[in-house]
Amino acid sequence: MKPHHDDIKHRDIVFSALPLEQASQAARLLNRIPGVESQVFASQNRIAVQYHIDQHTLLELETRLQEAGFHLDNSIMQKIKRALVHYCEEVHYDNRTIPEHNIKSRDVYVRVWENHPHGDHDDTPEELRRYL
Repeated sequence: MKPHHDDIKHRDIVFSALPLEQASQAARLLNRIPGVESQVFASQNRIAVQYHIDQHTLLELETRLQEAGFHLDNSIMQKIKRALVHYCEEVHYDNRTIPEHNIKSRDVYVRVWENHPHGDHDDTPEELRRYL
Protein backbone atom coordinates (compact mmCIF):
# COMPACT_ATOMS: atom_id res chain seq x y z
CA MET A 1 0.00 0.00 0.00
CA LYS A 2 1.53 3.30 -1.03
CA PRO A 3 1.62 6.23 1.41
CA HIS A 4 -0.80 9.07 0.82
CA HIS A 5 -0.69 12.65 2.09
CA ASP A 6 -3.97 12.04 3.98
CA ASP A 7 -2.11 9.50 6.11
CA ILE A 8 -0.25 12.30 7.92
CA LYS A 9 -2.55 13.70 10.60
CA HIS A 10 -2.38 17.20 12.08
CA ARG A 11 -4.37 17.50 15.28
CA ASP A 12 -4.73 19.80 18.27
CA ILE A 13 -4.76 18.58 21.84
CA VAL A 14 -6.25 21.09 24.27
CA PHE A 15 -5.56 20.91 28.00
CA SER A 16 -7.45 22.22 30.99
CA ALA A 17 -6.11 25.49 32.38
CA LEU A 18 -4.79 23.82 35.54
CA PRO A 19 -2.25 22.62 36.34
CA LEU A 20 -0.12 25.24 34.63
CA GLU A 21 2.45 24.41 31.93
CA GLN A 22 0.72 21.18 30.87
CA ALA A 23 1.05 21.97 27.16
CA SER A 24 4.82 22.44 27.33
CA GLN A 25 5.36 19.29 29.38
CA ALA A 26 3.03 17.26 27.16
CA ALA A 27 4.84 18.43 24.02
CA ARG A 28 8.16 17.31 25.50
CA LEU A 29 6.67 13.89 26.29
CA LEU A 30 5.14 13.44 22.84
CA ASN A 31 8.27 14.61 21.01
CA ARG A 32 10.12 11.65 22.56
CA ILE A 33 7.76 9.23 20.79
CA PRO A 34 9.12 8.14 17.38
CA GLY A 35 6.94 9.44 14.55
CA VAL A 36 5.27 12.19 16.59
CA GLU A 37 6.02 15.89 16.31
CA SER A 38 4.38 18.50 18.49
CA GLN A 39 4.39 22.27 18.78
CA VAL A 40 3.34 24.20 21.89
CA PHE A 41 0.81 27.02 22.00
CA ALA A 42 1.11 27.66 25.75
CA SER A 43 -1.15 30.73 25.86
CA GLN A 44 -3.97 28.58 24.41
CA ASN A 45 -3.21 25.51 26.60
CA ARG A 46 -2.84 23.54 23.39
CA ILE A 47 -0.34 21.59 21.37
CA ALA A 48 -0.44 20.79 17.68
CA VAL A 49 0.65 17.24 16.91
CA GLN A 50 1.59 15.55 13.66
CA TYR A 51 1.81 11.79 13.14
CA HIS A 52 1.28 9.07 10.57
CA ILE A 53 -1.99 7.14 10.91
CA ASP A 54 -0.16 3.81 10.47
CA GLN A 55 1.92 4.53 13.56
CA HIS A 56 -0.34 6.47 15.93
CA THR A 57 -3.86 7.71 16.55
CA LEU A 58 -5.11 10.70 18.48
CA LEU A 59 -6.84 8.35 20.92
CA GLU A 60 -3.55 6.56 21.62
CA LEU A 61 -1.67 9.84 22.15
CA GLU A 62 -4.38 11.24 24.43
CA THR A 63 -4.44 8.01 26.42
CA ARG A 64 -0.67 8.20 26.93
CA LEU A 65 -0.97 11.78 28.12
CA GLN A 66 -3.81 11.00 30.53
CA GLU A 67 -1.92 7.99 31.91
CA ALA A 68 1.03 10.32 32.51
CA GLY A 69 -1.23 12.63 34.58
CA PHE A 70 -2.18 15.30 32.07
CA HIS A 71 -5.69 16.77 32.12
CA LEU A 72 -7.41 17.34 28.78
CA ASP A 73 -9.97 20.08 28.28
CA ASN A 74 -13.27 18.31 28.90
CA SER A 75 -15.61 21.01 27.67
CA ILE A 76 -18.47 19.67 25.57
CA MET A 77 -16.99 21.18 22.38
CA GLN A 78 -13.61 19.50 22.93
CA LYS A 79 -15.28 16.18 23.72
CA ILE A 80 -17.27 16.36 20.49
CA LYS A 81 -14.19 17.28 18.45
CA ARG A 82 -12.17 14.44 19.95
CA ALA A 83 -14.96 11.90 19.41
CA LEU A 84 -15.27 12.96 15.77
CA VAL A 85 -11.52 12.68 15.19
CA HIS A 86 -11.39 9.28 16.91
CA TYR A 87 -14.20 8.00 14.69
CA CYS A 88 -12.70 9.42 11.48
CA GLU A 89 -9.28 7.97 12.22
CA GLU A 90 -10.77 4.56 12.97
CA VAL A 91 -12.67 4.58 9.67
CA HIS A 92 -9.61 5.86 7.78
CA TYR A 93 -7.44 3.11 9.25
CA ASP A 94 -10.06 0.41 8.58
CA ASN A 95 -10.50 1.57 4.98
CA ARG A 96 -6.76 1.29 4.38
CA THR A 97 -6.89 -2.41 5.23
CA ILE A 98 -9.53 -3.16 2.57
CA PRO A 99 -7.85 -4.50 -0.59
CA GLU A 100 -8.36 -2.44 -3.72
CA HIS A 101 -10.43 -4.01 -6.46
CA ASN A 102 -9.93 -3.26 -10.12
CA ILE A 103 -13.36 -1.81 -10.80
CA LYS A 104 -12.14 -0.04 -13.93
CA SER A 105 -11.56 -3.31 -15.75
CA ARG A 106 -13.46 -3.52 -19.04
CA ASP A 107 -14.37 -7.16 -18.40
CA VAL A 108 -16.39 -6.21 -15.33
CA TYR A 109 -18.53 -3.82 -17.33
CA VAL A 110 -18.94 -6.26 -20.23
CA ARG A 111 -20.12 -9.02 -17.87
CA VAL A 112 -22.59 -6.75 -16.13
CA TRP A 113 -23.89 -5.48 -19.49
CA GLU A 114 -24.40 -8.99 -20.81
CA ASN A 115 -26.20 -10.28 -17.72
CA HIS A 116 -28.31 -7.24 -16.88
CA PRO A 117 -31.50 -6.30 -18.74
CA HIS A 118 -30.55 -2.92 -20.08
CA GLY A 119 -33.52 -1.98 -22.23
CA ASP A 120 -32.12 -2.09 -25.75
CA HIS A 121 -33.40 -5.59 -26.56
CA ASP A 122 -36.10 -5.58 -29.24
CA ASP A 123 -38.48 -8.56 -29.23
CA THR A 124 -39.86 -7.68 -32.67
CA PRO A 125 -39.23 -10.56 -35.10
CA GLU A 126 -36.55 -9.87 -37.72
CA GLU A 127 -39.01 -10.10 -40.65
CA LEU A 128 -41.23 -7.37 -39.17
CA ARG A 129 -38.30 -5.05 -38.43
CA ARG A 130 -37.49 -4.82 -42.16
CA TYR A 131 -40.90 -3.40 -43.00
CA LEU A 132 -41.38 -0.93 -40.19
